[in-house]
Amino acid sequence: MKIIRTNSENKDFVALVKLLDADLAIRDGEDHAFYNQFNKIGMLKNVVVCYAEEIPVGCGAFKPFEVDSVEIKRMYTLPQQRGKGFASSILNELETWAKELGFTSAVLETGIKQPEAIALYKKNGYNRMDNYGQYAGVENSLCFEKELR
Repeated sequence: MKIIRTNSENKDFVALVKLLDADLAIRDGEDHAFYNQFNKIGMLKNVVVCYAEEIPVGCGAFKPFEVDSVEIKRMYTLPQQRGKGFASSILNELETWAKELGFTSAVLETGIKQPEAIALYKKNGYNRMDNYGQYAGVENSLCFEKELR
């Protein structure tokens, strides 16, 4: 496994995000347009892509959220590659990079229809928090936070 740091112009990241968006369109159904407006990738400067035997198998990103925190975005692992630890490795790399840049916490949003993601975040030390920002009051959203040490 190899993880590279890049940005949103990386062709493998763009391809993986297209697969992520197709999956979310099915899971979110009629709510997809609401969520999709917050998932544009053009300005993401902190992106990681995970490779297994030179094949891109997963990705993730973060963007500044508040002065000392980041928001984890665009986490995805190919379905046939799930359960192999790639997502946890991607998340760990994002957290490490954020800490290197001086951030002390991370937040994220996921959907109640994404049980794999919920399990991943709980396994990696994220705790439920009140839904923030645009997700406040959205019943299908779950928000999480973690102190980065």
